[in-house]
Amino acid sequence: MTNSVFPDGFLWGGATAANQLEGAFKEGGKGLSVADAMPGGKARLDVLSSDTFDWTIDEDKYIYPNHRGIDHYHHFKEDIALFAKMGFKCYRFSIAWTRIFPKGDETTPNEAGLVFYEQVIDECVKHGIEPVITISHYEMPLHLAKEYGGWKNRELITFYERYAKVVLERFHSKVKYWMTFNEINSAFHFPALSQGMVKSTGAGDYHNVFQAWHNQFVASSKAVKIGHELNPELQIGCMIIYATTYSFDSNPVNQMATIEQNQEMNFFCADVQVRGEYPVYTKRIFDKYNVGELDIAEGELELLKDYPVDYIGFSYYMSSVVNITDEEAAKASGNLLAGLKNPFLKASEWGWQIDPVGLRIALNELYNRYEKPVFIVENGLGAIDNVDENFYVEDEYRIDYLREHIEAMADAIKDGVDIMGYTPWGCIDLVSASTGEMSKRYGFIYVDLDDEGNGTGKRYEKKSFNWYKDVIATNGSKLN
Repeated sequence: MTNSVFPDGFLWGGATAANQLEGAFKEGGKGLSVADAMPGGKARLDVLSSDTFDWTIDEDKYIYPNHRGIDHYHHFKEDIALFAKMGFKCYRFSIAWTRIFPKGDETTPNEAGLVFYEQVIDECVKHGIEPVITISHYEMPLHLAKEYGGWKNRELITFYERYAKVVLERFHSKVKYWMTFNEINSAFHFPALSQGMVKSTGAGDYHNVFQAWHNQFVASSKAVKIGHELNPELQIGCMIIYATTYSFDSNPVNQMATIEQNQEMNFFCADVQVRGEYPVYTKRIFDKYNVGELDIAEGELELLKDYPVDYIGFSYYMSSVVNITDEEAAKASGNLLAGLKNPFLKASEWGWQIDPVGLRIALNELYNRYEKPVFIVENGLGAIDNVDENFYVEDEYRIDYLREHIEAMADAIKDGVDIMGYTPWGCIDLVSASTGEMSKRYGFIYVDLDDEGNGTGKRYEKKSFNWYKDVIATNGSKLN
């Protein structure tokens, strides 16, 4: 479209994660993952943060919605056909590590798992949809979390390298775009999801968190090395959670605190993975959090330098406000991020502050800092959807949210930012990562299941389905 600012070949699509939609948690030779041990409900993160949680699955006490998901495992052809009907150019999904190596430390992969993902990939290709695969998305093998203590253990580098090698060798001829870890920096606030560590296994000690990060950085570079040796044209990115961060006022103290929060949360992991070296502010952070000396093996720093990622994938849902001079400042909810309420912004039903201009700022900050392509691989509005007698959802609120963020993307392109694509989160309703609920819905497609797993599981197109179809068909020029 000549009147579109979005470039030809822009990757419009949607995003999901294996542990949140596949279900079939014991089928096809799959082992248990950390996601399978996460109970559902609004107290999910509180349970995982408790001093006594040890990854034990207690079905008498909790429900586990991830065990069923939306049964995508048996409905992936139907679901991908719906994505194709919307006109998806790409589909971001993840491979469940436990479908390939059920315990994580085996030497021989599970062929049934590889066959399943081969079928998913082939279904995408059949419909002209480019697969975008996250190698590890909040679902590492439970065995590695319980028996090895999670990513603080250096042995996991070997296990991840073996896993990455298997999937890259198997699928590199059909899959160009990859990401190594989902929202790797989220561990700063919540190590359970991405590092497989809880307080009972050392999550409360920042030394463990930063050692786990180092091990993941090394593992990520090994995956980049494997991929580029298979095909130099493969694009292998990092993936971070990003919240544009504002100082509450012009007080220099708050301005400095904002810089520090940006360094710690938004930039540290990306600096290492994109630039290939630890940033100059590392010592300040290590001193502040009493990290101490990391166990860094010979040659690892050189590996990080030689094999940085090719692009920056990131999630953007909200912005954050920093104010350390006012202890009474009102708090806001967020995507694993603590922050303060911004009086200039509205919030979602879950208290996440809606800030499309913040996305434009984020795109400029990331691109100007790294000068590598950026890929918005998660963005969306979690909301309670009310269906009519035909299971139709008039989700104008979702359309408004996405429209405003796409307009912000267009403005960033005019600013000179190189944006690869846009994959709104939860393009089909799935289990929420933060609460384990189905009622917190993001999708263009309604799935008839409630928080207890009751319902038919049937899929229904929402109003936003046809709206997004038009957005893609016009390469982002038709937004109303």
